[in-house]
Amino acid sequence: MEKTLLVVLGVLMIGIPIAFISPTTGELREQPFIPLFYASIGGIIAVIVYSGYKGKKERQKANRERRRKFKK
Repeated sequence: MEKTLLVVLGVLMIGIPIAFISPTTGELREQPFIPLFYASIGGIIAVIVYSGYKGKKERQKANRERRRKFKK
């Protein structure tokens, strides 16, 4: 995974506890901030899917190059 994706993933993982714990007091919130929680979960899933897609494309490109060199 790229450094940028790791930073985004870290920020999203920090957002999950913030949805349930107030950063100013450190206590549990009476009403959790549910949209932040689900947005963080959705973002984490999107980063993982994108990373897998990008890795697959890179492997396909490497295989194409390898086959091209083998045919010559």
